[in-house]
Amino acid sequence: MLYACMKSEKIKIRRSFIWLAFFLIPIVPAIMGVQNYLNNLLYLKSGWYSLWTQVTLFYTDFFFAPLIAIYCSYLWRLENQNKNRNMLLTAPVKVSHIFFGKLIIIARITFLTQLWLLALYLTAGKLAGLPGLPPAQLFAYTLRGCLGGLMIAALQLLISMQIRSFATPIAVAVIGSITGFLASNSSFGILYPYSLMVLGMNANKSEDMLAGNGILFFVSCLAYLILFCGCAVLLLKKQDVKA
Repeated sequence: MLYACMKSEKIKIRRSFIWLAFFLIPIVPAIMGVQNYLNNLLYLKSGWYSLWTQVTLFYTDFFFAPLIAIYCSYLWRLENQNKNRNMLLTAPVKVSHIFFGKLIIIARITFLTQLWLLALYLTAGKLAGLPGLPPAQLFAYTLRGCLGGLMIAALQLLISMQIRSFATPIAVAVIGSITGFLASNSSFGILYPYSLMVLGMNANKSEDMLAGNGILFFVSCLAYLILFCGCAVLLLKKQDVKA
């Protein structure tokens, strides 16, 4: 039944506008990052690492979480309209399968988004005249960002499930991105959900922000993922059908 839910969500996003957001939005931080890098070559002298700091600075600060929020809001959009939530709750499907069907699809799109950003980053680096290929460590940062993004996806799906506005959850993600970036420079950043994607991507830092805290990062992501998924499933189970 979980597979059927996933298939339903895949049909929903096929030829939808979120693919336009998927392709266009990451281009913005890539352009902003490479421009900032080229304008500060006097200070940014670490090549691929320096370019990474600039691209991820804009990406995680303004775009990553809101982009995931767009995906999540869209997947709940149909159910949030009219009385479609009633049809969902009365269907012979486990509510956990409904939620995880959406989460798995968002996880796939988030992973593709990270790959797309990586491709843009490589292209920007070559256009900026950087030699060779980026250090392998940056690919690890991309994967860590996927884990942080998965946790944010669970949170944003929970928010979109409860707030039936399309735009409000996205606004929450924007605020979360900015506060997450600010909190990432503090001692409690590793415990703040929206900071985890920043720390995972190692945004705006040449040295590894998770040096010595890698296990705590993975534990925090896993704990929040379980918490948000558990809350979402519990709320769906307790939700009444409205006449």
